[in-house]
Amino acid sequence: MIKLRISCFYFFLVLVFLTGINNAWGQVTIKDKTSFQVSAPWQADYDVRSDIAIVYGMDSTFTERIKGYRQHGYNVQFMTGMAWGNYQGYFEGRFDGKTHYEDGQVERSGSEIGHGKGIPYTVPTDSYIAYFKTLIKKVIDAGITTIYLEEPEFWARGGYSESFKKEWQMYYHFPWMPQHESPEATYLSSKLKYQLYFHALKEVFQFAKTYSESKGIHVKCFVPTHSLLNYASWQIVSPEASLAALPGMDGYIAQVWTGTSREPVYFNGLKKERVFENAFLEYGSMLSMTAPTGRKIYFLTDPIEDWPRTWEDYKQNYQATYTAELMYPSVNNYEVMPWPNRIYMGKFKLANSGEKQPISPAYATQMQVMVNALNDMPVSANSVNGSKGIGVLVGNSMMFQRFPTHKDYEDPQLSNFYGMILPLLKRGIPVETVHMENLGFEKTLESTKILVMSYSNMKPQSIKVNEELAQWVMQGGILLYYGRDKDPFQEVKEWWNTNGKQYASPSVQLFELMHIDTTDKKVLYSYGKGKVSIIKQDPKELVLLPGMDSSFVKLVRQTYEKEAGLGKLQTKNYFYLERGPYDIVSVMDESVSTKPLHIKGLVIDLFDPLLPILSEKIINPGQQSLLYDLNRVKEKNIPQVLCAASRVYDEKRELHSYSFITKSPSNTNNVMRILLPLQPASLIVKDAEGKLLQNTNAWDSFSKTCLLQFVNAADGVQVDIKW
Repeated sequence: MIKLRISCFYFFLVLVFLTGINNAWGQVTIKDKTSFQVSAPWQADYDVRSDIAIVYGMDSTFTERIKGYRQHGYNVQFMTGMAWGNYQGYFEGRFDGKTHYEDGQVERSGSEIGHGKGIPYTVPTDSYIAYFKTLIKKVIDAGITTIYLEEPEFWARGGYSESFKKEWQMYYHFPWMPQHESPEATYLSSKLKYQLYFHALKEVFQFAKTYSESKGIHVKCFVPTHSLLNYASWQIVSPEASLAALPGMDGYIAQVWTGTSREPVYFNGLKKERVFENAFLEYGSMLSMTAPTGRKIYFLTDPIEDWPRTWEDYKQNYQATYTAELMYPSVNNYEVMPWPNRIYMGKFKLANSGEKQPISPAYATQMQVMVNALNDMPVSANSVNGSKGIGVLVGNSMMFQRFPTHKDYEDPQLSNFYGMILPLLKRGIPVETVHMENLGFEKTLESTKILVMSYSNMKPQSIKVNEELAQWVMQGGILLYYGRDKDPFQEVKEWWNTNGKQYASPSVQLFELMHIDTTDKKVLYSYGKGKVSIIKQDPKELVLLPGMDSSFVKLVRQTYEKEAGLGKLQTKNYFYLERGPYDIVSVMDESVSTKPLHIKGLVIDLFDPLLPILSEKIINPGQQSLLYDLNRVKEKNIPQVLCAASRVYDEKRELHSYSFITKSPSNTNNVMRILLPLQPASLIVKDAEGKLLQNTNAWDSFSKTCLLQFVNAADGVQVDIKW
């Protein structure tokens, strides 16, 4: 019996360690569900209590910053910019005795492209990679076991520096060609930019793995990156999907936030911001890029953004991007915010006011409720409501055709992509993106029945893409091809028109593989068990003018219902998803209906800082909502915090009592909904030193919840409830 008790005791200790539960001996923080990135030292006023603190940048304060976050229980990791950073020592010659100013990215005018004063975007030469490895060595020596190398970016307008010209000669074995002079020079320039950062990350990741293993440590390597859609829109080249092929690559952070998602796009002839829709597509693009490869992904969003706006603007668009990220129930790892010090300590304007103000107590509370919901957000087997099985093909070469333009061929705001997807998304169809680089993975097209594609906005980088598409059609897939194939990039010297091949475009070779003769001017063709529709129209034509998408939607409907036999194609003006107790809702404007959506049932409104209990929530077009459904609470007989503007630790339950410690940034207002069996007879709130704190509380007998409010503290607040 004694041995059994001792064994159980040690089992308990192991369990506590493995699960990261707080206990009497202090915090053990080994969870990795949520994170934030921060360049500032720890401070109570922005201690957001995620699992991971990603310390940003290498400078003289690096060691102290790591120490500060570790002392407060964080799993500390490291991030730095791959293409830019405070790397003046490299450029000024303090690394190897040589200056490297020629390694900055340069545009046609001769101007250097910078990320700030004295911080150039870099051409990743061999010497730059060698310098970068010395930084990574210092990070690993400091005990860091997870490294993030963010934003490996080469601007499309760059490509004129001496270093780039040398890299061109070494890679192509012929003299540099100014990218503005021809479509081929533009395409080759972008391919090289793409390859340079692919090679740089490959070398640095391999070094990180090899060096850490020599010290008996296993280091993980991640790439925080914008979506393919954003990089193509902003005319930036980055390796994106190809990085998943690197053996040293462990995963991504999907850098999607208001700043990326508010890029205006065309729909129904109108160019404007469509933040929710764009964010939905950006997160979806990042997920489809990683899911078939098995790599891990974190979704990022930001309660504000890089550009100065108003607090009202930040709040509205945070709700939109936040809702979009939750629409993907297979992902439950999140970077809850970058730069918390900027959010909590910064000042920005209010609408109709020129005076800058700090974050309002109400928005801080709402934001913390939303952040804490991410700590709790479960993976779910549910999916967003709507007709499924429709995908749109994308590829890294979308970034190759964006700048400069040639022969007067324009693709305004990436409309050759958005023309294939917004007409469906705006009608409530949860369309997905499919990355051509992942077609070789078995799961890539597993759930896709209809694939819409065009080679007007991108080109397949190998014949294998066409072969995989043809194989998928032969096995029963249905392909809808849109394109006139008259853009100037059809003529670049590539695999479809070199080495004995003389195809006018890659689509001609694709159709030949499927024994399709397009000269007969048919629209619908059969190949194997599948079908192909060919429409000689560039996708941009569907959205640049009003009402031009009707024939496209009609074709998709006919294909879905008749050719694919998938049942009726549902159209609506909203998306709805249930994840555990959470209802995630977005109602769109510019859709098939202008009616609001009514959600009935006993719910807590998590976008309201007072956490009201509602019997009905009405969401109007252009709005989003996050609700906590009290009818789906697990273990309703157990006292528990359902939602809060703080994170709960050290929960203790007895027959007639419930207690816990809760932490959040100091001097912010906490609000909590607590499920209890009976109305509290006693509710005591104390600070870390045992001093009584003022609180307000209200009992709701119908929901059996207590609404509790008090001022937060980073070092913890003790709550004791008895009934």
